[in-house]
Amino acid sequence: MKQVCFGIDIGGTAVKVGLFDTEGKLLNKWDFSTKKTGNGRDILKDSAEFILLKMQELNINKHDVIGVGVGIPGPVKDNGEVLELPNLGLGHFNIEDEMTQMTGLKVKAANDANAAALGEMWMGGGKGFQNMVLVTLGTGVGGGIILNGSIIAGSNGAGGEIGHIFVNSNETATCGCGKKGCLEQYASATGIVRLAKSILAEKIDASCMRDIPELSAKSVFDCAKAGDKLALETVEGACCYLGIALSHIAQVIDPQAFVIGGGVSMAGEIITDTIEKYYNSHVMNALKNKEFRLATLGNDAGIYGAARLIYSLAK
Repeated sequence: MKQVCFGIDIGGTAVKVGLFDTEGKLLNKWDFSTKKTGNGRDILKDSAEFILLKMQELNINKHDVIGVGVGIPGPVKDNGEVLELPNLGLGHFNIEDEMTQMTGLKVKAANDANAAALGEMWMGGGKGFQNMVLVTLGTGVGGGIILNGSIIAGSNGAGGEIGHIFVNSNETATCGCGKKGCLEQYASATGIVRLAKSILAEKIDASCMRDIPELSAKSVFDCAKAGDKLALETVEGACCYLGIALSHIAQVIDPQAFVIGGGVSMAGEIITDTIEKYYNSHVMNALKNKEFRLATLGNDAGIYGAARLIYSLAK
């Protein structure tokens, strides 16, 4: 049998698992509910047992498995040490050591957003680039930085937390991180709705957004695509803040491309085109005209990136 590897994406509600060949082809995928009992340790136990079960069902010998890559929602040091995963109830531990003991397989772990960035570089919207930044626009704003084909995680595994770049000195509301004026307050799904409601309260212009009982980022973009003036103003505002933040990032790392993912990115090219406009207006000349792409792997980016983690070790 050809060699394979497993990619695991551990989330707060579900654990996603993918089986890949060494060329990056997804051979099979599964998911199961995240169980937070046992002080969170059951998540690791369930994940390890699931891998061993699938190996048994598919008649996969351990010698044919390169290893297991794991993405988790928190900082991971290069040696596999995790300081804290509050959303999963897990404290200080070494995920690589523990899962290696449980499975008998080589294990490599990374932050889930960083793993997603690696996945998009390998087989998604960032394919063909060795230096790129993934920006995920969802409930919050996350990101992952790839330089020379490798994740830039920082000394404590917390690199890539781009949602908390400071972009507005006039903000009075406090971000979830404790600061004020973070990118996440304007460019996340919740931030876009917040921005839209603020504009609706300030302006008297007619807007289709006023007729929507439960305003969402999607409905804001739908109205903008239909030419709604206040919705377009909202989109311009959110993308202006994104363009400013990405110009700051570019002036530090000079990537080849920015890949925009997360649920908000489903709005399509209106996002990439508008961000690119503001990016070019705020960045130095030598860094203008970067590639702006939409992510393509969706919810599978994490398992692709996790698989790439372990595959990279085997090269």
